[in-house]
Amino acid sequence: MIHVVQIGLGPLGQKINQYISDRTNVKVVAAVDKNPQLIGHDLGEICNGTPSKIIIKENLQEALKNTNPDVAILSTVSDMNRITEQIMEILSFGIPIVSTCEELSYPWNTNPTLADKIDMYAKEKKLAVVGTGVNPGFLMDALPSFLTAVCQNVDFIEVNRFQDATFRRIPFQQKIGAGLSLETFEEKKQNGTLRHVGLTESIQLIANQMGWTLSKTEDIIEPVVAEEYTKTKEIEIEKGAALGVTQIGRGYIGNEVKILLKFKAAIGVQESYDEVNIKGIPNIQSKISGGVNGDIATCAIVINALPQIIRSTAGLKTMADIPLVSYFS
Repeated sequence: MIHVVQIGLGPLGQKINQYISDRTNVKVVAAVDKNPQLIGHDLGEICNGTPSKIIIKENLQEALKNTNPDVAILSTVSDMNRITEQIMEILSFGIPIVSTCEELSYPWNTNPTLADKIDMYAKEKKLAVVGTGVNPGFLMDALPSFLTAVCQNVDFIEVNRFQDATFRRIPFQQKIGAGLSLETFEEKKQNGTLRHVGLTESIQLIANQMGWTLSKTEDIIEPVVAEEYTKTKEIEIEKGAALGVTQIGRGYIGNEVKILLKFKAAIGVQESYDEVNIKGIPNIQSKISGGVNGDIATCAIVINALPQIIRSTAGLKTMADIPLVSYFS
């Protein structure tokens, strides 16, 4: 049985808890969140309506008074600047970490100072830390890297992830700009609050696995524009407003594009799918028709990574560094 402390109980954290409650080999023994509306409440009642006798605490020290978890699931923020001190605190209690922080998935190029800080302290404490999720963490980086295992040579990697966001969580729809005017979309794009976080990290992880030193990367964001009035269960979108986002990432060696990642998430995308195209010897094409449900997959991969991060060598890891993650029962 793996004993878990959950830190961060927003919509994703609550969904992860629901998935854990379906497992017989994982148990949450402590929970932390800074939301005053959650502190002091029963975790099970908040997440699935069933009392669990786990009371949500405001800080980690209080949550750990009467328990000693094997691992932490950290699902709070997406950026390295805010996650680093949270990670350092958890490590100080002697607990390894699986986090949903997108920038943590491969921060060695985008934020090397904080990556080194976490890595050195994790090694000092003899613990492992990993950032993962469906994307980044699997579909647009770990999966295409693994598919090249059967290649004698690789010249180019393309990954396409197209998603109909109609039935995704409201926070996800908001994150991709669904319903925004184009002016507001552009403002949010410019201040960095509207983007799929982690595309550059995915490019860098693939490049590192291939042994490629990139000369530059690009991360281009554009709105998907509504051609007519559109209404979903939760959102009304006027004609000419944003249905969602198209984001294209490129990794170059010299003037040649070696890695091309295309991410499109919008209300009403006609076909959802995930696809990897590898040009090499041999050429490889892999397509998942219907696409991978991001909410299910992120919760599942976080839980399935728990035994691997517990047994991993110490330090800040990527999904390419730890033992192969799979479902376990």
